[in-house]
Amino acid sequence: MLTRTVANPLTTLERRALQSLSTPDGGMLIVAADQRNGMKAAIPDAPGGPDAITREELSAVKADLVRHLAVHAPAILLDPEVALPAVVDDGVLDRDTALVVGLDASGFETVDGLRYTRFVPGVTPRTVRELGGGVAKMLYYTRPDRQGRDSRVADEMRALIAECEVEGLLLIVELLTYRLDDETEEEYADAFPALVAEGAALAVAAGAKILKLQYPGSAEASAAVTEAAQGVPWAVLSAGVDHETFIGQVTTAVANGAAGAMAGRSLWKDSLSYDAARREELLTTRALPRLRELAAAVDGRG
Repeated sequence: MLTRTVANPLTTLERRALQSLSTPDGGMLIVAADQRNGMKAAIPDAPGGPDAITREELSAVKADLVRHLAVHAPAILLDPEVALPAVVDDGVLDRDTALVVGLDASGFETVDGLRYTRFVPGVTPRTVRELGGGVAKMLYYTRPDRQGRDSRVADEMRALIAECEVEGLLLIVELLTYRLDDETEEEYADAFPALVAEGAALAVAAGAKILKLQYPGSAEASAAVTEAAQGVPWAVLSAGVDHETFIGQVTTAVANGAAGAMAGRSLWKDSLSYDAARREELLTTRALPRLRELAAAVDGRG
């Protein structure tokens, strides 16, 4: 029996970090709660509307999301602008729940029709350590049909991967592909599965060791992503789809080589409230059962 050679093998330290993100059966499972404006939009009963929610009010919502949902998962992804360091300093985050810190700021800049993300100002891999995190995450927008291994985005990936290695941090590289201005919806839909797979190959060539990717659309496309990843573990992101749809996507992806899932809005987008008591009720009766179902899918029991 042939053993696949992993393109970018994990160090011992990184392997321990990956274990902290995984279920007892070995499936990667992270609750994503690093959204800022997206999470505000999921709080429909806020006085004055979602845009009126203050940083302190959003911080309280994130703390309850950790307290009532994420502590039941192996790991939580949080932002360094609103959630941290409060959830650590206030003792909200359970010691058995690993902390992943997102480095990317909200939004993106566009240069020559291509999108680029930015770091949260002042946040570095060293900051992740100072905030109590053991894993970092950075989002990159990719169009691998127009961006090769010598492109700006590939250079940015390589630089951050190297910086995290120096700091002893495992970096999750998140990729999002997107439709170009001169591209029709049909053209983009046709290209999408290949863009996800080719984006994975681009990131792996830059040295990525863990990938967070869009669901490429089918079992065949998931297998193609696994092939492109060359043994590098990849997890499916929920992209805001409904829970039932995401369970189906994760089940298919895992059956075709994916290592797990990172879920945000599919778990909690209809389980948040401005009222703390209502928030606790929704998170425990609606979002938590979804998390348990997702864990079963990640472990191939769905």
